[in-house]
Amino acid sequence: MNKKLLTIMLVIISSITLIGVTALVVVTKFLGDEDEHKAPPIKEVVEASVDIPEITTNLSSGNIVRLSFKIETDSKKAKEELTQREFQVRDIIISELANMNADQLDGTEGMNKLKDTIKVKVNELMQEGKVNKVYTTSYILQ
Repeated sequence: MNKKLLTIMLVIISSITLIGVTALVVVTKFLGDEDEHKAPPIKEVVEASVDIPEITTNLSSGNIVRLSFKIETDSKKAKEELTQREFQVRDIIISELANMNADQLDGTEGMNKLKDTIKVKVNELMQEGKVNKVYTTSYILQ
């Protein structure tokens, strides 16, 4: 009887230990994923970003828009390439704006759509990296 009780206790303790170790591994794995998704330090973002100077152009509705952007890339090489391609980026922006009217551009949804379009089209040009995000640094719609 005593030997049987000892065997049962060892099985229970082993099971509890196994469950605890498994729980620890699972929790550590999920917490580790959060660290990978953290935003990069601002210094790295600034070092890999390109300013697109202010652009003033007409919309298809006859309104005038004046805006500027900061484009975040994934590396310094991508930043160098994007700096050289600035004239192409400006062309993309002006072309997109020429096809938009004031209602399409007004509001957060319109601006987000424009920024997404810029990101996709610029990424099609890029050879040394990619655009991570497009930020609007100034915006006036008249």
